[in-house]
This record gives sequence, structure tokens and C-alpha cells, in this order.
Amino acid sequence: MAGGVKKKSSPGPLSRVWATLRKLWQEKHLILFKAEYTILVASVLWFLEIGINIWVIQKVAYTEIDWKAYMDEVEGVINGTYDYTQLKGDTGPLVYPAGFVYIFTALYYVTNHGVNIRLAQYLFAVFYLLTLLLVFRIYHRTKKVPPYVFFFVCCASYRIHSIFVLRLFNDPVAMMMLFGAVNFFLDGRWTLGCVLYSLAVSVKMNVLLFAPGLLFLLLSEFGLMRTIPKLSLCAAIQLLLGLPFLMENPIGYMTRSFDLGRQFMFTWTVNWRFLPEWLFLSRYFHLVLLATHLLALLLFALRRWKRPEESIMELLKEPGKRVLLAQKLTSDQMVLILFTSNFIGMCFSRSLHYQFYVWYFHTLPFLLWSGGVKKLAHLLRVLILGLVELSWNTYPSTIYSSAALHLCHLIMLLSLWFAQPPARQGEKAKSQ
Repeated sequence: MAGGVKKKSSPGPLSRVWATLRKLWQEKHLILFKAEYTILVASVLWFLEIGINIWVIQKVAYTEIDWKAYMDEVEGVINGTYDYTQLKGDTGPLVYPAGFVYIFTALYYVTNHGVNIRLAQYLFAVFYLLTLLLVFRIYHRTKKVPPYVFFFVCCASYRIHSIFVLRLFNDPVAMMMLFGAVNFFLDGRWTLGCVLYSLAVSVKMNVLLFAPGLLFLLLSEFGLMRTIPKLSLCAAIQLLLGLPFLMENPIGYMTRSFDLGRQFMFTWTVNWRFLPEWLFLSRYFHLVLLATHLLALLLFALRRWKRPEESIMELLKEPGKRVLLAQKLTSDQMVLILFTSNFIGMCFSRSLHYQFYVWYFHTLPFLLWSGGVKKLAHLLRVLILGLVELSWNTYPSTIYSSAALHLCHLIMLLSLWFAQPPARQGEKAKSQ
């Protein structure tokens, strides 16, 4: 070497592995509490979940609720019926969009016309494991939640395992695709994310609860003119998937698959059991819930999601033409907006049934650890997770279980309202 100076060699792979193992040993008491160990803890739990799902499938009795109805519905399509008003199963008419029909038609053929229930259970176990991978990747990107909480996200929830592998509902399929879309958004692959998001909506309409948050993200990232093509893409996918049914009976398809006025039975409600049935069924009550839902979304959009010094009209402009310098949304901010949008919808839902738990279950830890109330210490957050789980596992629901669920929702919503908004990338750079 010139000047007699020796270049320091970089450590080899074995040295790096040894250094990592030594650090793990030194910080073994912190592994469950430091977010940097998310991948390690999540990997252990994910492999543990493989065994848990196999055990549940083999040892716990399958319960027939909607699977046979799903199979009857898609069998009607296979036999040539494209009029949605004529498609039905044991539990009632087909009320899901066309994406559901295509996915469950594939499952119909794979499971020998829906007869091979055990194979269907293992397929849903795969869906469960894929969902966990997508969820863990989101938590790894945000590094918001201590790793010990992931035990409650997977292994500890009886109800979620039941929804996936013992009941075979379509809700998990929609949520798996939704979390895939969120991962694309975090990677900056907005077009692919919008495609997968629209496909998730085509399986079950509940995914629309994320739509207000997604619209805000798109406007913030692109402005109105560049957002319109992405919204048009989402609409085009719905149109393309529903085309065979739209050509047969367009009104029948739209009113059945996107029925916003659908009446739910008081018998199955998880969240409004403490109300008298006449009030639960009242149309005025539903209108109040809708108005409160929209008001909460508007308040969060104006006061919590956007920057205080930025007008809502500025979001409609392209980022380069705004008065204030456009700043990229961080992973924390993106996930918080999407998950909060969905959570607000859950809080003001007309009725929550047991399978709907999967609509927000995997988002709860992130929302709790994003809260701004300092008194929500680790123990209280875990207590809220436990009470929510208990409320969803109480069958049939009671006055106390539904009231406890609303109390937990209220605490979380207030905590999110008082939270300090995550700094955007430009703001982070200034602070550093």
C-alpha cells in the first residue's frame, strides 16, 4: 500500500454472525422489548404458528357455518347462472362482489366441489400464515410495537384461528389481500397496491373502510390529477370482474354485492347487545352512526392526518406546486392513517359479527402503541388487548361484553386523537 498504510479488512460473514450472536446474548433480557428484534421474535412465532394451525385442524372440530353456502353460490355460477338475484346458499343470497366468486370457484375445484373440508382448512392455514408474514413485515417497517406483543397477535387468539381454519370465512381472504396492498404502499408501489386493494374489495366490501385513509394518502402523495387514474384503475378492476354479472342483471349485481343498506340481525351483534332491539333496528340509529362515522373521519383528516399549517385544498395540488414544500409520508404515518380509517369504521359500525374480528385484529397493537396518552403504559395496553379479545370470545354476546368492547374502542380512539402525529421525512431530517 502507498505510504505504508494498511487498509483495514472488513469482517467476514462468520465474524458478523458471531458479533450478532454476542449482541443477542448481551441483550437477551431486551429481545422482547426492543423493536429492532421484531424479525427475530416474529420468525420464531411464525414457525410456532405452523404447528399450532396443524394441531387446531387435527384436534378441534370443524364447524359448518358459511362454507357450504359459499360452495352452493359459486356452483350456481358454474352451472351458468349470472343473475345475482338467483344465486343463493343455505344461509341466504350471494351478497359478495365478483372477486369472491372467482376465488371461491377455484377453491371449489381444488377441494373436490367443496367436499374435502380438511384440504380447505389447510389452504386457509396457508392464508393465515401468509397474512402473518404480511402483518409482521408492516410492524418491522414501522418499528412501533415491542416484540412481546406479537404473541397476542398470533398464538393467543382463539377467535382468529377459528375464523381462519375452523370456519373458513371469506373475511380472512379479503384481509390477506388488504395487508398485501399496504405492503405495496409502504414500498412506494402505489399502482400495484391499488390493484391489490381493489381485488380485496372485490372479495368483501368491508375493505372499503380503509378507503378514506387511502384517498388521503393518494392525495397527499400525488395531488388530485394524478390520483384520479389510480382511482379509475380501482373502479375498472371492479367493472371488469363484475362484467359477466353486470351484463346479465346490472341492478341485481350492484344491489346484492354492494348493499350498503343491508339489515343485520340483533341475534348476532357483538357490539350493540346493551341496546334494546327496537333501537338497534331503527333506521334513525343507523343514520346517526353513519353521520358520526363521517364526522370522525373528517375531524381526523383535518386535525390529525394533515399538517396543521397546510390547507386541505393544498392536498389537491400536485406536490411540486404546493405553497408548503411537500414532505414524504413516513411508514408510520401511512400505516397510522390507513389503520385509523378502518378503526373508526369499526367503532361506528351498525353491527359487528364474530367473523368481523379479523377486520381489525392485526391492527390493534399498532393503534394502541401509536396512542398519545402517556398513561397508557404497557400493562394497560395489554389489558385493553385482553378485554377486546374477551369481548369477541364471549358467545353469545352480553350487555357487559359489548359495553366493554365499546369502552376499549373509546379509549383507543381518544388515545389516537391526542397522539402526536408522526413526523414526516422532511421534518425528521430537520430535527436531526
